[in-house]
Amino acid sequence: MLDEKITYEKEKYQDFKVSELGVRLARMQRICESLKIPVLIIVEGWESSGRGYVINDLVRELNRKFVDVDVFNNQSDEERKYPFLRDFWIKIPRKGYLKIFDRSFYYDLMNDLEMGKSELKTKIEFINSFEKALYDDKTVVIKYFLDVSQKEQKSRMEALENSDLKSFYIDMYDKEQNKNYDTYKAQFSKIIEKTNTDYAKWHVINAEDEKYASKETLGIALEEIEKGIERVSTHRENGVRFQRDYKAKNKPLNDLDLTKKLSDKEYDAILKDLEKEVASTVVRFHKENIPTMLVFEGMDAAGKDGAIARLIRYVDPRLYTVHAISAPDESENARNYLWRFYNRMPQDGKMGIFSRSWYGRVMVERVEGFASDNEWERAYGEMLDMEKQFYEHGGLILKYFVVIDKDIQLERFQDRENDVDKQYKITEEDWRNRDKWDKYLEAENEMIDRTNVQYAPWILVEGNDKKYARIKVIKEFLNRAEKFLKDKEK
Repeated sequence: MLDEKITYEKEKYQDFKVSELGVRLARMQRICESLKIPVLIIVEGWESSGRGYVINDLVRELNRKFVDVDVFNNQSDEERKYPFLRDFWIKIPRKGYLKIFDRSFYYDLMNDLEMGKSELKTKIEFINSFEKALYDDKTVVIKYFLDVSQKEQKSRMEALENSDLKSFYIDMYDKEQNKNYDTYKAQFSKIIEKTNTDYAKWHVINAEDEKYASKETLGIALEEIEKGIERVSTHRENGVRFQRDYKAKNKPLNDLDLTKKLSDKEYDAILKDLEKEVASTVVRFHKENIPTMLVFEGMDAAGKDGAIARLIRYVDPRLYTVHAISAPDESENARNYLWRFYNRMPQDGKMGIFSRSWYGRVMVERVEGFASDNEWERAYGEMLDMEKQFYEHGGLILKYFVVIDKDIQLERFQDRENDVDKQYKITEEDWRNRDKWDKYLEAENEMIDRTNVQYAPWILVEGNDKKYARIKVIKEFLNRAEKFLKDKEK
């Protein structure tokens, strides 16, 4: 059994029937569905500890239209082409749904005894941040670890050895864990201790008796969901006290020299060669299996899409995807705001280009009131955490912010209205945003000041002259990509 420091849940529910607890849980599920509260239940434990038995009892009385069970084993080769948590981010529950993870992001950590201390520490930090992001987004997170003795584990394995279900229920880790029980026990205890938080507490269940384990998991689920409903409802009704520690120090956008220009002759002389160099660089990244994310933000009409078009003109279209990000649709709004961006992450060897991005959370959603003060304030850290996961996976991420002044923006707006081929680019929303120029500038300065980091830097592009801006975008990509490759070789 686990380390003595890891205590079992108290026996509270042994006098109840499993069916009675299941009916009560179904009632809680209906409340969560009506209040649009997502619930994530993680079931971990020793191999042959009865996870399937417990999960069956957890879902038996629930409305299956609002319940999903995802089973995770070792990551496949395809899944390993993405950052560690990406596969779990894209499977988080919708608002009002209950999701059960049979095994989870803890599986590799618990079973890979050769994982280095640095990698283990980094992954634990990412997991804690992930669970905190879900908790802050009103998700109820419940984690179980089913604990059995070495003797009981071996007994269950022997019972399945001659069963038709052997191939389904027994894998390499069953025998490996039982043979090296004490080593795995120490690993499990260490991980549980480091990921046992106020917002995602571990519930260690004595699973020597499967029926006992089912009753305890059902009862604890009732408790945790009830507390979650109270927490979420109280926040929604009364609000949460909002405090900001940020004091504006740097205003990087205010100091740019927007008079920088490039003549037609200079532009034409270098553009094509640079574009072809980009194409060959992207192929090198593909051969090295390095994923790339490029973010393009900026004022309306700053020329983001024109810069993207020149950057990738000669790049093999099989190697990149351009994502035009607009307001989230119904499916995207039903999940955490980062869900749609984890879904669009490029795999190893591919490039993902974002024309607008997750930074809308701290710009348009902040200024227009689509996100609460608490939501956009905590987003700075959540977005950096996503970017760091991508970087730690071995990816290159560059963020461009294209800057123009207010007069140039007016000229471009008017040009768009007068040009039949460009009228689709100008909307009433663009004009409304222009009326809030100062508020947007304040939000943009803070965003760049707080999220300009070594592993995901902002590149400020002077955009009054489109030719100058396009060449700067290309040169910055080439210079930083080359440095990234050289650092990788070292």
